[in-house]
Amino acid sequence: MALFDIKIPNRIAKALHLPEVPVKRQQKRVLKKLLRKAKFTEFGQKYHFDNILMQKDIVSAFKANVPIYDYNSIYAEWWHKTLEGKPDICWPGKIKFYALSSGTSEAASKFIPITNDLLQGNKVIMVKQLLSLRNYNDIDVSSIRRGWLMLGGSTDLQKGPGYYAGDLSGISVKKAPFWFQPFYKPTKKIAREKDWNKKLDDIVEHARDWDIGFIVGVPAWVQMCMEMVIERYGVSNIHEIWPNLSYFVHGGVNFEPYKGGFEKLLGKPLVYIETYLASEGFIAYQSRPNANGGMKLVTGDHLFFEFIPFDKENFSPDGSMVANPKTYLAQEVEEGKDYAILLSTPAGAWRYLLGDTVRFTDKSKAEIIISGRTKHFLSLVGEHLSVDNMTKALQLATEEMNVSIPEYTVAGIPYGSFFAHQWYVATNDKVDEKKLIKLIDEKIKVLNDDYAVERKSALKEVLIKVLPEDAFLKFLASLGKVGAQHKFPRVLKGKMLEAWNKFLKENGY
Repeated sequence: MALFDIKIPNRIAKALHLPEVPVKRQQKRVLKKLLRKAKFTEFGQKYHFDNILMQKDIVSAFKANVPIYDYNSIYAEWWHKTLEGKPDICWPGKIKFYALSSGTSEAASKFIPITNDLLQGNKVIMVKQLLSLRNYNDIDVSSIRRGWLMLGGSTDLQKGPGYYAGDLSGISVKKAPFWFQPFYKPTKKIAREKDWNKKLDDIVEHARDWDIGFIVGVPAWVQMCMEMVIERYGVSNIHEIWPNLSYFVHGGVNFEPYKGGFEKLLGKPLVYIETYLASEGFIAYQSRPNANGGMKLVTGDHLFFEFIPFDKENFSPDGSMVANPKTYLAQEVEEGKDYAILLSTPAGAWRYLLGDTVRFTDKSKAEIIISGRTKHFLSLVGEHLSVDNMTKALQLATEEMNVSIPEYTVAGIPYGSFFAHQWYVATNDKVDEKKLIKLIDEKIKVLNDDYAVERKSALKEVLIKVLPEDAFLKFLASLGKVGAQHKFPRVLKGKMLEAWNKFLKENGY
């Protein structure tokens, strides 16, 4: 039985067959649906959702009446009440599940509300992405009905007073639809395991028992898992264990830095499919093979988007948003420009600053790439260096030198009376450090005019330290950030930089 033959629940089937309409109409319809559902909540009453719904232009009325929030402000004013068990705060009913998220730099866990309406919307998008595989040439459709190895968080969720909390991946699997269960790997017992190292050991032990067609997860941890399987069974590549492995579904980080090392573990090419699944919602997915790597923004289902230009008019030098920034809708943006995302969702996030920045690569198809995070960029002296700039420069440099560097991070440091950028890169290949940093510096100058200017003045030096590949994962482990949801920050600042420097010193790097 192929996945395309499975009887899908009517609610999802209806959503899948909605006719394609312009993005503007899609988003207006989504916003109207969200406002109607939440108009009797405390939030909806305070901001007069019923009155907004009566306006001719509900989008403008919504933007004019509802303030913009980040996590700290919406938690302090609203979400903390839901953790106390109070119903109907920002979304109807009690919140029974929370995704624990610390992003890539913050120490304290965030409690992101998860509702059945949000999960239902995410499921619709997951099925749409599966159906979009028909857009890929020379795919092995039979792989879809084989095993799906999902390297996610534990399904054994933390019990709070009236709620459960854990990784979104663990919550999603725990509440996965019945028709997905036959495909899901690892076993329920392994999925409940909270010790990430033990979970990986158990997966390796059972690897020969499974016929895996899909792997889903963060590149660094998936690569580690495959390396462990190859070593355990003494084979030359992963396809000797899983001959039908055809797809790798990834998200959260740019895959390009991992690709070289990843492909050394393969016996045949894989189809790489990118997704953009945040704790707050399923935001975008790659719906077709395309040269620019763009993902299709989810505009017609359960999320309402606004976009704030990521520039000095709207964000301070440290990445903090100014009061009352001007926002744009998906049909109003410009291609090639960076925007911060505001989300309104069926889990009670309203005009919520996600923290990611995106760039539209094809406005007509509403396709985006993730370009960085509002707090993860370097601008010590006005160089405005984005994660996208760093990743692209590193990719070009490693291709020229024919080395694999799957992980990196950068910090801004004092340098005499001026400043410098300190790069840390992870590779097990032999590399000429001086040549590598010279190439990176040259590539960034071409990619970023501001950087090129500042390299002639206050940004006096660019330094590099090469580390073994496992150093980055060991650092995450030292912070208790072990597992599928945790990614290494591309820019180190503040307490995270202090912890990193302490780790390097204590471990003799």
